[in-house]
Amino acid sequence: MPSYTVTVATGSQWFAGTDDYIYLSLVGTAGCSEKHLLDKAFYNDFERGAVDSYDVTVDEELGDIHLVKIEKRKYWLHDDWYLKYITLKTPHGDYIEFPCYRWITGEGEIILRDGRAKLARDDQIHILKQHRRKELETRQKQYRWMEWNPGFPLSIDAKCHKDLPRDIQFDSEKGVDFVLNYSKAMENLFINRFMHMFQSSWSDFADFEKIFVKISNTISERVMNHWQEDLMFGYQFLNGCNPVLIKRCTKLPPKLPVTTEMVECSLERQLSLEQEIQQGNIFVVDYELLDGIDANKTDPCTHQFLAAPICLLYKNLANKIVPIAIQLNQTPGEENPIFLPSDAKYDWLLAKIWVRSSDFHIHQTITHLLHTHLMSEVFGIAMYRQLPAVHPIFKLLVAHVRFTIAINTKAREQLICEYGLFDKANATGGGGHVQMVQRAMQDLTYTSLCFPEAIKARGMESTEDIPYYFYRDDGLLVWEAILKFTAEVVGLYYESDQVVEEDQELQDFVKDVYVYGMRGRKASGFPKSIKSREKLSEYLTVIIFTASAQHAAVNFGQRPATILAGPQQPLGLESGCRRGFCGLS
Repeated sequence: MPSYTVTVATGSQWFAGTDDYIYLSLVGTAGCSEKHLLDKAFYNDFERGAVDSYDVTVDEELGDIHLVKIEKRKYWLHDDWYLKYITLKTPHGDYIEFPCYRWITGEGEIILRDGRAKLARDDQIHILKQHRRKELETRQKQYRWMEWNPGFPLSIDAKCHKDLPRDIQFDSEKGVDFVLNYSKAMENLFINRFMHMFQSSWSDFADFEKIFVKISNTISERVMNHWQEDLMFGYQFLNGCNPVLIKRCTKLPPKLPVTTEMVECSLERQLSLEQEIQQGNIFVVDYELLDGIDANKTDPCTHQFLAAPICLLYKNLANKIVPIAIQLNQTPGEENPIFLPSDAKYDWLLAKIWVRSSDFHIHQTITHLLHTHLMSEVFGIAMYRQLPAVHPIFKLLVAHVRFTIAINTKAREQLICEYGLFDKANATGGGGHVQMVQRAMQDLTYTSLCFPEAIKARGMESTEDIPYYFYRDDGLLVWEAILKFTAEVVGLYYESDQVVEEDQELQDFVKDVYVYGMRGRKASGFPKSIKSREKLSEYLTVIIFTASAQHAAVNFGQRPATILAGPQQPLGLESGCRRGFCGLS
């Protein structure tokens, strides 16, 4: 009788092992085997991290094995099991691997197919087509879209983390790590003391040092020593937390009536302001998005305020960017003066502080939350709903959105929810951050997520004219590397543009992103379908770059390089993030 060697690998995370009864059935072209209990005498099967082998003898030849059915039946108590993969050695000496990497909960059953990536058109056998269809039907019931707030990208239909499908929840050790490091971040910031300090006005700039007393390293010390300087202020627009707002100024905005006479002392080339603009030496950062956003009123004892500044910057003879004019609100007038470096020291410093405050709000809510977290969640949900595990695009993307949906759900539970951390710590809390996302969604486009196009749109592409812009320089290298890789993957599975166009699963995935992520907004420029290999490579690059490199660029800037390997995070929930490309903690 034919005999197969079955090797079963159990996950190494906490509580991955099981004491339940595990049964296996083989499904081949010539028939299906009976259920076999996988059990070795006097041996504790399926322990955490174990790789166990079993001999399975069948009554007759099964032909080519296409599916493996695993059933788990309760032994004593409820006992989930994390199955990594099953390897099958056939009587002819061939090896077939059936990847799983999923939890089997309760008295569950799963059916696995071999791990070779295949498009739908490659499946000619009925049982494989049926398996593919049933997998998506099951996933679409588990991964449902939900509107968390009007105007937001749709998110996963889960009120809290425990409502998520088991396979995308944090592992037990990841959950513990999340709680410990969230607490550590709050301790580092002395968050209670931080809140208390806002109950009354600060009287001295030295008060800033009090909240960083437990965060001390080379970078933080340098910032503390130089944060008041114009050079440091300008540098942060290029390589700080939020290096995505600065634009080359081609025409002075009418709402910022700066004249040559006002900034003459800052211009080093003996040119007029208009001439400096023509030579490409003037840059602008406009926080118009914040205009009219409601400031936080959740604490009646604390008055909080928001500004919507416009900051004009200048590239000096040393090719460094420095601020030369700041207007704190959008409408010019006597009550909205333009602050200059020639003003009194603390007038100018306070104007820069207001710009930094506004930059923080845009950074946290739009650059970080909306453009990376929420968009990555859209890609992740659409992937789970429309691409079976055997699809090559699923295999390519799944590592890059790992834990994305879980961390966002935690954020909606603890960070951006009513009475969450945003309400307690941010001037945009109490609903202002929601208004910001709703506004920013109107300007979020597919092109804005294409890194090279986004850099060009801001006039920041010239390495010769604008040196020291490492966000751009490194970002372009990473973008090109990802694009080259995705093009090679696409070329392996799609031999022509027609194959791309005829891949209905892929088209359903792209349509899900457009309809639910971008709410069917035509002006977003997101494609409803993809009809060429080149466009598919670009689309996949957008997804991977957004979830990995872009997120790293706007998140890691929040913490010192000396602790990049660790999970500490000031005001976010990043201890739960895990993207594939850059390996976020």
